[in-house]
Amino acid sequence: MAIEVTMPKLSDTMEEGKILKWLVKEGDEVSSGDVIAEIETDKADMEMEAFEDGVLVKIVKGEGESAAVGEVIGYIGEAGEAVKAPPAAEKPAKKKEEKAEEEEKPAAEPEPEKEAAGPEKVEEPVPPKKEAPPAKEVKTIPLATGAAVKASPVARRLADAAGVDIGAIKGSGPEGRVVKRDIEAHLGGKPPELEPARPLAVAEPPAKALAGKRVPMSSMRKTIAKRLTESVNTIPHYYVTVSVDMGAVMEARALIEKQEGIKLSVNDFIIKACAKAMVEHPQVNARLEGDDIVYLDTVDIGVAVALEEGLITPVVRDCLSKSLLQISAEVEELARLGRARKLQPEEYTGAGFSISNLGMFGVEQFTAIISPPEAAILAVGRVEEIPVVVDGAVAVGKRMKMTMSNDHRIVDGAVSAQFLATVREILEHPLRMLV
Repeated sequence: MAIEVTMPKLSDTMEEGKILKWLVKEGDEVSSGDVIAEIETDKADMEMEAFEDGVLVKIVKGEGESAAVGEVIGYIGEAGEAVKAPPAAEKPAKKKEEKAEEEEKPAAEPEPEKEAAGPEKVEEPVPPKKEAPPAKEVKTIPLATGAAVKASPVARRLADAAGVDIGAIKGSGPEGRVVKRDIEAHLGGKPPELEPARPLAVAEPPAKALAGKRVPMSSMRKTIAKRLTESVNTIPHYYVTVSVDMGAVMEARALIEKQEGIKLSVNDFIIKACAKAMVEHPQVNARLEGDDIVYLDTVDIGVAVALEEGLITPVVRDCLSKSLLQISAEVEELARLGRARKLQPEEYTGAGFSISNLGMFGVEQFTAIISPPEAAILAVGRVEEIPVVVDGAVAVGKRMKMTMSNDHRIVDGAVSAQFLATVREILEHPLRMLV
């Protein structure tokens, strides 16, 4: 009995996926847990694993084709087993239903003068059409990432490369899933290098190359459009802006680079400062779930990363317990994976707060849209040298503006103002990040 291979839901926001590549051909044997295809989702390129043992007897959706979540893209069965392609369901079905409705409609009543012409002719009911016998029974079992041991594809590849039994490792991901960080912790250091990620398409030069072109929206951009439109229309946004003296951070940054050879970004300091401030203002580290406000017990901060086709927000977990150096290394690695579309769902979901920094593009100030169900997002501008008054005299100061977008259902104005005041105080006295 052939088993339907359906497009799996590989992220919370995924509605359809595009088949980038089939890694097996029709007639090839597959085992449960084998990676059989690469799927482009709205957030990343993901590997799809077989859920059952058998032979890939038919591919319904080829490379480059898209399918809705749950739609049949292939069949796994026994060698030589014949299966029929799934019916092109919706349109023919609708036509049949419309036809049936028309047949069920009562005939129009005859006009009075025609009644005297003779007895009314009674039309015999049309017998219902016999349904065609159903095709061979097909059992539907969607493919999933994971076999007996729940693990992400990246974790499996790392374990294989290191010769580690993945079943002996305790997972820290959702429902005990073994993820990349579990393998790293087990190995006690940096895992072996994997094959290089699929390179991104080279962007065409703007202006002339794109002038007059009509380009279909990517899955990522469709999801961004849907979620952010929903956010703007359903979340009561309000904005609070502060200016921060970044002189001490810039001095600390330069000193660390000179003495340790480590180049930290301004964003690394902002992430740590926000994490510290949430200890004093836990109302900001919250999510809205139905009619409940859920206050989170770990500080997980999303960091917006720009991509050619949109943006993604990988999450730095448990920022409070990590040093500036650890945060910097993790952000760099997550950004690399994000640009290569290799992030796993557990690496870009579940943030309680997000930061979007456009300072590197010369932006002085902007407002960001909240990513539901988070309570707030911080928009960060550039550090600029401006004249400031210090002790009655004009001096050159390094200032940066931060604007916090808040969900008024969760965070009141006074709470937002107090939180930003604490973030500013920590950034202006960066030694606080060490305690």
